[in-house]
Amino acid sequence: MVDNKDNDLLDLDEEDYDTVLAPDIDFTGTIQFAKPFMIKGRVTGKIDATSDLLVDSAAEVKADIKAARVIIKGKVDGNVTATEIVHVFASGTLNGDVTAPEVVLESGCFFTGICTMTR
Repeated sequence: MVDNKDNDLLDLDEEDYDTVLAPDIDFTGTIQFAKPFMIKGRVTGKIDATSDLLVDSAAEVKADIKAARVIIKGKVDGNVTATEIVHVFASGTLNGDVTAPEVVLESGCFFTGICTMTR
């Protein structure tokens, strides 16, 4: 188990997110948000946020992502930039470069790309 100040993000339930993109939604375009956001469906385009993003286990995202904290349990094809942390769970797949001060890649996850850790 990862022991850090960001564990509260890992313990959030669906009702803790202000917006949830349902599993039957297929969205194409740019998503911008300032409060926690969960993706359960499919997104193609760009995600630009100042808050937290959770890509749920059945979700598929084909987009470059900028957010504060990014949790990946599903599949992401695109570059991910976070101001705090990127956490890829064992069920997660990330095909793209990641840039963040803290990066967690759980055993069993799939990652292809360049990892750059910033201060």
